Amino acid sequence: MSEQGTQRGQQVGRLGPLFAGIWLFFLLDPLVDGWRRGDLRGVLGIVATVAFAAVYMTLWWRIRAERSRLALDPPLAFTAPYLGALFALGAAMVACLGEKGLACTVYIAVAAVMVLSLRLALAVVAVLLVGSLALSEAAGWGSQIGLAFGITAASLAIFGMRTVIRRNADLISAEQENARLAVDSERNRFARDLHDILGHSLTVITVKAELAQRLLDVDPERARSELADLERLSRDALADVRRAVTGYRELTLPGELARARSALRAAEIEARLPQSTDDVPTDLRELFAWTVREGVTNVIRHSGARTCEIVLTPTTAEIRDDGRGPGASVDGSGLTGLRERSAAVGATVVTRALEPGFSLQVSA
Repeated sequence: MSEQGTQRGQQVGRLGPLFAGIWLFFLLDPLVDGWRRGDLRGVLGIVATVAFAAVYMTLWWRIRAERSRLALDPPLAFTAPYLGALFALGAAMVACLGEKGLACTVYIAVAAVMVLSLRLALAVVAVLLVGSLALSEAAGWGSQIGLAFGITAASLAIFGMRTVIRRNADLISAEQENARLAVDSERNRFARDLHDILGHSLTVITVKAELAQRLLDVDPERARSELADLERLSRDALADVRRAVTGYRELTLPGELARARSALRAAEIEARLPQSTDDVPTDLRELFAWTVREGVTNVIRHSGARTCEIVLTPTTAEIRDDGRGPGASVDGSGLTGLRERSAAVGATVVTRALEPGFSLQVSA
C-alpha cells in the first residue's frame, strides 16, 4: 500500500467514532422531550439518555478496538454488563419519557446483534419488537410500525456486516494456515534436496579420504591422485551447497536429479537415476543439469512413458524413456535453448527415436 493510501486509511480510522456517533442523532428526540418537560422526570430522562448513549458508544469502542470479537461470539462475561446496562437505562428512558424513550430499542437491538450469537440475538430482537409493540398498545401511544421497521432493518444491517467480518476472518485464518503449510512443505523439500545433493558426495569424500590415508605409505602417487579427486569433490559439493542456500532455485546437477526423482514419481513414471554425479567434470555440471531438466520435462509432458532412465558419464548426459517421444515438440524452445547452451561449451545435442521410446543426449 502506498504512503498516501496508508495516511488515508489512518484518517478514516480516526473518523470512525464520528461516523458511529452520527447515528446517536435519533436520541435527540428523547433529549428534547425531557428538556421540554422541565420537571424531575424530564431531567431523569435526559440523564438516562446521555448515560445510555455513553454505554452504547463504550461498547462500540470496545468492539472496534478488539475487532476479532465481531468474528466470534464474545463470552457473556463481556456482553452481559453492557447489555444489562443498556436494558436498564432504556427502561428508565421509557419510564421517564414515555413513547419518546422507545428510541432506545433500535440501539439495544444493534448492540445485541453485534455481540451475541445469532440465536440469542434473534431472541433479544424478538423481545424488543413484541415488547415495544405491546407497550405502545397498552399505553395508547399509537402505531409503532416505523419503530418495528427500524429495529428490523438495523438488526439485519449489523448482522450482514458481522457475517462479512466473520467470513473475512475465516479467509485470513485459512490463508495463514496455507502459508504455514507452504513454509513447512518448502522446508521439508529443502531438507530432502540437500540430503540428496550432499548425502552421496560426503560419503564418497569420506571413503576417498580413508583410502588416501592408507595409500600414503604404500602408493604415494595414487594417494596424491585420490587427494586431488577428493579436493575436486569437496569443491563441487561446496558449490552445490552455496547454490542451494543462496539461490535455492539455481540449477545444480544433484538438485536437478533430486527434483527429477520427485517429478517422475508424481507422474507415476519409474525413475532409474544415477547414484552419483561425482564423475561429471565441474565445467559440465550446469549443462548436464539443464539437460536433465529439459529431458525429464519432455518425458513427463509428452512421452506417456512408463520408465525413464538418466545416464551420466564424464562426457555425456542422456535421458531416455520407453514412451512415444515428444513428437513435434522435439524442435521446441526448450531443446533450442539446450542446443545454444551446449554450443557455448563445445558440446552437441543428439535426439533419436528408440524402439520404443526416445533419447536425448548431450555429449562434450
